[in-house]
Amino acid sequence: MAVRLGTNPIAWTNDDMPELGGSTPLETCLQEAAEAGFKGIEKGGKFPSDAAAMHAALAPHGLVLVSGWYSGSLRTRSVEEEIAAMREHFELLKACGCPVLIFAETAGTVQGKRDVPVADRPIMGEAEWPGYLERLGRLADWMAANGVPMAFHHHMGTVIEKAAEIDRLLEGTPDTVGLLYDTGHLRFAGEDPAAVARKWARRINHVHTKDVRPDVLARVHAERLSFLDAVVAGVFTVPGDGCIDFVAALRPVAEAGYRGWVICEAEQDPAKAHPLTYARKGYASLVATVTKLGLDLA
Repeated sequence: MAVRLGTNPIAWTNDDMPELGGSTPLETCLQEAAEAGFKGIEKGGKFPSDAAAMHAALAPHGLVLVSGWYSGSLRTRSVEEEIAAMREHFELLKACGCPVLIFAETAGTVQGKRDVPVADRPIMGEAEWPGYLERLGRLADWMAANGVPMAFHHHMGTVIEKAAEIDRLLEGTPDTVGLLYDTGHLRFAGEDPAAVARKWARRINHVHTKDVRPDVLARVHAERLSFLDAVVAGVFTVPGDGCIDFVAALRPVAEAGYRGWVICEAEQDPAKAHPLTYARKGYASLVATVTKLGLDLA
């Protein structure tokens, strides 16, 4: 069984906080991602929006486009409205051969509000769940039928954050709703990543590996920091630099026969955490982890 290792440009430049690496050229990000050893990268705000231009940017570095984030609002939109809103992004990923589209439910999210504690995120009411799950299932069915399946991203500050919310989401939707398994967001949410993976390994179709610094996380809770302030404070880091046991976290995924991308994605302040240094550290840690799990690297 082979997996591929990729990364995300957020270590170099943060689209939600332009002051973090906003002046860093895309070329620097691509060159250093390849230099660290990664074979693929997810889309960021500085990337081209045309498939030919995307290939021209990535190919000289031996990189391919893995996927890209989409901010969904299915809580407030119909399925047809959501499809229309995502169409351009969807078609770009499809043209680039991406195996999944990263879908996060961001209606009401506080993840981008620096003046709102992440603990004050929205909660989906009991009456809202059935309709939301029905619409999500229909959207995921359309995406799968049209060539780019959904990888649903549970995320801090959104309505899908806790393990129980992931359970309800996946229990109430068809298998076309894949799970983006993010170790760092689960640990931040107070959950055990390995437990979630053991329960839902068969639905995991994309993996984000980020580690968590427990001392910073304790401060986030104690001081009621926003998500963005938590990032600036250094709550996230690359695999092997925090408190998560990645062999345990990825073992259920490996045992389920996962063959997709494993992404090193840890947003940090590039002025404090030199991107290439941390990219190399994360890559080396992931190589060691997948080797221990008996996986091959493609």
